Amino acid sequence: MKLFILIIIGYLLGSIPSSFIAGKIARNIDIRQYGSGNAGATNVLRVLGLKAAIPVFLADVLKGVLATLIGRWMVGETGAALAGFAAIVGHNWPVFLNFRGGKGIATSFGVLLVLFPLISFILFVAGVIVIAITKYVSLGSITAAVLFPILLAIFGYGWKIVLFGVAVGGLALYRHRSNISRLLEGKENKLGQKARVR
Repeated sequence: MKLFILIIIGYLLGSIPSSFIAGKIARNIDIRQYGSGNAGATNVLRVLGLKAAIPVFLADVLKGVLATLIGRWMVGETGAALAGFAAIVGHNWPVFLNFRGGKGIATSFGVLLVLFPLISFILFVAGVIVIAITKYVSLGSITAAVLFPILLAIFGYGWKIVLFGVAVGGLALYRHRSNISRLLEGKENKLGQKARVR
């Protein structure tokens, strides 16, 4: 019963639509109607600018952190992982936005900050380096998603933890499938390109 409650708590926390709220406050717009149509910090950056994107990113990270900490407090590491994963799912498919959310990278980062702080730092640095070199935010996110389970294995975590890494990374890759297609076709937007109304 506790695990079920944690999953619900994590999902509802993840469902808090930070980017949608930012769009309404800043310009009274639905952020999903602009740019990539994604309800996440990267699209907020493209549409509303850095001042709006930073608090959205931090809020999305915080959702993952809070869900994971609540899970750890109530049940332990298993609860932390379940609640954290539920928060990622909530961000991606939020009940408050008719299940049209973001891609879960910032919320995933919040979960990893609690569960695997050193690995989360490595992934953050790797992602930033890729973005700085290529100007593709999506490629930085994809790189981190692929590296996560690999780093868990390298650091000697058991198969259950590595499987958790595969689930988190796989979910991120699934949410970035359209970005992957555009990257392969050379049509992906680079950092700094202006957004368009959808």
